[in-house]
Amino acid sequence: MTTPDIRVEKGHAEPEEVAALTAILLARAAAQPAAVPAAHHGRDKAGWRRLERTPGFRAPHSWQG
Repeated sequence: MTTPDIRVEKGHAEPEEVAALTAILLARAAAQPAAVPAAHHGRDKAGWRRLERTPGFRAPHSWQG
């Protein structure tokens, strides 16, 4: 006997419910494109700075802090 690919962890699912879930998952997997080249148009680095890399002193009237 083979082991099932989908297993119910908690509760009890009827065979029809497991079949419906399997059909939905397979349909979603088939609808996804296999490999889509990502076109990156954003920035290469984050828009924020790490606090440990900023200078130690900021003026009390500074807008940065």
